[in-house]
Amino acid sequence: MYAYIEGKLTEQNPACVTIDCGGVGYEINISLHTYSQIKDKATVRLWVYQAVREDALLLFGFADKTEKELFLQLISVSGVGANTARMILSTLGPELTARSILDGDVKKVQSVKGIGLKTAQRIIVDLRDRLAKMDFSSANSSLLPQLRPERDEAVAALVTLGFARASVEKTVDGLLAKDPGLNTENMIKQALRML
Repeated sequence: MYAYIEGKLTEQNPACVTIDCGGVGYEINISLHTYSQIKDKATVRLWVYQAVREDALLLFGFADKTEKELFLQLISVSGVGANTARMILSTLGPELTARSILDGDVKKVQSVKGIGLKTAQRIIVDLRDRLAKMDFSSANSSLLPQLRPERDEAVAALVTLGFARASVEKTVDGLLAKDPGLNTENMIKQALRML
């Protein structure tokens, strides 16, 4: 099993890249999120998952470990294959995928092409508790501040005060990006000054 592949990026498009590693070109399927992370780089390291099927051996690559972990969680759900998981991550991105599952937002998950109501519900039921327990601190990802309970409390309080959820989330996430150690009270106070 491969952990990652690092090498020269020789070909790329939003769905697939070729990485030259020691004279061997690896064709790796990627999400739009990963494409946006690597498109301007000459050499890259992608964390990979190898899918073994009767008719093919496929590699799926991810710009960071967090996206790979979300992919692995998604394909563990009955009825969600590797291409469907990649479509979810391409459409929503890792942050919104995790947030939608944790919030139980069936409509957001169902907005992905090819995901019906039952599959969206199954993804949420199967993964909500697992994602809540996951430790994203080891990954270099913007997911970390968004998965804190303090963030959810601050957002809920500000929405209750009458502010629009989208602008509240953007403001709170911006504050956490600058100072990840903010507690709920300080998040609310600072966000009130900005909203």
